[in-house]
Amino acid sequence: MNHKSTYLTVKDHSVSGEAFQLLYNEQLDMLETFPQPKPNKLSGYYKSEDYISHTDTKRNLLENVYHLVRKVSLKKKLKLINSFKTEEKVLLDIGCGTGDFLETAQKDDWQITGIEPNENARRIANSKTNNSVFEIEYLANLKANSFDVITLWHVLEHLPNLEMHIKLIKHLLKPNGTLVIAVPNFNSYDAEHYKNFWAAYDVPRHLWHFSRTAIKELFKRERMELKKVLPMIFDAYYVSLLSEKYKSGWMNPFKAFWLGMRSNQKAKHSNEYSSHIYIVQHQNS
Repeated sequence: MNHKSTYLTVKDHSVSGEAFQLLYNEQLDMLETFPQPKPNKLSGYYKSEDYISHTDTKRNLLENVYHLVRKVSLKKKLKLINSFKTEEKVLLDIGCGTGDFLETAQKDDWQITGIEPNENARRIANSKTNNSVFEIEYLANLKANSFDVITLWHVLEHLPNLEMHIKLIKHLLKPNGTLVIAVPNFNSYDAEHYKNFWAAYDVPRHLWHFSRTAIKELFKRERMELKKVLPMIFDAYYVSLLSEKYKSGWMNPFKAFWLGMRSNQKAKHSNEYSSHIYIVQHQNS
C-alpha cells in the first residue's frame, strides 16, 4: 500500500472557495486532489467566466495576453506535430477547448477529430472545424490504432479515471504514433514560490499534479515510453500573473513577469519548468 501524506492544502480560488488537500504519492512523485468531486458535481466547478479555455473573450489583461500568446503557441504546436513521422496526418485532440489548434492543423491538411466536454466551447470549436468536435462519450466510438498523433494540451490533469483514460489513449494510437501531453509541473520554481496560491494547482478542476517521474511511470505501466520532455516557457509568466491575483488581489504584472523570468532561469539548470510537454510513444516490442 502506497502511503499518501498531505503535501499542501489549497483553496479553489476561481469558483467555489472550498479547500482541498493535495496528497503526495511518493511512489509516483505525484499529487492527488482530495476529495475529488463526484462526476455529476465536477462540471459545476467549471462554471466560471474566468475559465479561459472555454471562451474566446478578451475582457482584461490576462485574457488579452492569453490570446496574444496563443497565436505564437499554435504555430509552435503545429511545427511540433509536423516534426513526427506520420502515415496519413490523422490527429485527435482531446480537450480541444474552442478548437484553435484543430483549426490550425486542419488548414495544414491534417484530418482532425476533437473531443470537448464543455458544450459552449464545443459549439465554438465546431464552428471553426466543420463540426469535427464531439462529446467525451464519442471516444468509445473511435477505431483502435487509428491516429498518428494524439494531443492533450493541459487536459490529462482534468481526467477523472486516469488509468482508464491512459489505456484508452494507447488503444486509439497507431503502433508507430505519437502522444503529446502538456501538463503543469509542481516541482517548478514558481510552484515552490507561490505554494497554495500557485494558480496551476487549480483545484478541484485539476485532479492530478504531475512530475517527470509520474508521467514516465504511468505510461510505462501501459508499455509506453517517454521519449522527450520539452519546456513551456510562457506558462511561468501566465501562471505567475494569475497566482499574484490569488495572493494579493491584483495581477501585479511587473512582479509576475520577474517571477516568471526567474522560474525559467532556474529551470535552465534544474530542468523543472512551470509546464512541460511530454512526447510518448509505444515501447518497441
